[in-house]
Parts: sequence; C-alpha cells; structure tokens
Amino acid sequence: MSTKRSAEKSAARAGIERIALGSDRAAKIMAVRASVARIAEIDAAWRNASIVARPVKIDAPAMPLTDWELMSGAKQRALAVREILLGQKLSADLYVGLEGGFHSISIESEWRTFLRGWAFVTDGERGCFGMSPSIEVPNAIVKDVISGKRELGIVIDEVAGMRDVRSKQGAWGVLSRDLLTRSDSFEAALLAAFAPFYNSKLYS
Repeated sequence: MSTKRSAEKSAARAGIERIALGSDRAAKIMAVRASVARIAEIDAAWRNASIVARPVKIDAPAMPLTDWELMSGAKQRALAVREILLGQKLSADLYVGLEGGFHSISIESEWRTFLRGWAFVTDGERGCFGMSPSIEVPNAIVKDVISGKRELGIVIDEVAGMRDVRSKQGAWGVLSRDLLTRSDSFEAALLAAFAPFYNSKLYS
C-alpha cells in the first residue's frame, strides 16, 4: 500500500478531520458544511471536520445534459481536488465533487427535463455517488439552454433578473420560490454519497 493511501486510511480511522471539495462555489461549500453538520449529530467522528475548497478544471461540458455527464463531472471534480492537495503535499480524509445540470426522459412519448445534482465522495480508495431530488424545468428555459447552447446559470440570471444566481439560491431557488435552494439539493445528494463513510458497518 502506498504511503499516501496509508496516511488517508489512518486519518479516516482517527476521525474525519478534513474534507476537500472540488469547487469554490458558495452554494456547494454551504451544502458540504450543512451535510457534515447533520452527520456529526449521529457520528462524533465528524464533529471536527474542516472543509477545504479548491476550484478545479475538468473535462466536462459546461452544462451537463444527462445523468452520465453529471456523474462523470462529479467524479472528476473529486479526483481533481485530490490531485491538487496531494501536489501541495496535503491530504484529506474525503474528497468531494458536485455537479448539477439537466436530465431528460421520455414518458409516454413526452419529453420532460429535470434539474438535478450528483455528488461523488472518495477516500482515495473507494467512492460512492449520491443524487439530489429532481425538479421539472419549464420548457422555455429548457429550449433556451439546449437549443440556444447556453449555460443554465446565464439563462436563470435573465429569468430572475439577478446576477450570479447559481452562487446563491441557484436555479432551484428560482424554480421553487426558494423553498428548495441549490445548496439544499446538493446537501441531499451529499448525505447519500457520504453514507458508506458514516454508516460503514452496513456498507462494509
């Protein structure tokens, strides 16, 4: 076993001290903090966890349009932030990637498009995915994004008459009148993706 992996496993046994996120977006950082706080209520090993956020560059579309693209983007982000930290001679107990976008499906010959997010979490050896809830997107917005080949963030800014919505409540907040925000959606995905690490007896 490599020294890097040994260090990561030893840290995991001692408790979750550092979690690295492959993004510096405020909504994503908030989601990680909120999910870790909830997990800490049932697992004391998570109570002292700190969050390290790093922007990453990945080979993924700016606007993912399928679950496959979303899952791939989330995984790439987690692996990319791990490489960044290791390059800085740092490590974390867990590495996290979050990716949001569209997923379309045909139901009774009618296409419906949903906004959803995926999380991927790895300790350097094993990894797990988690998915957020889904909310249906109005056809006008879908067409503007897909046919117009535009990023959802730009379209939502125009619809909401605001700037940088995705760093705040996100498209989720605009579509749900802030009953569900972008951070809320990612929090649910993270609670699912973190499960093997706070419920290890069941997942082992």
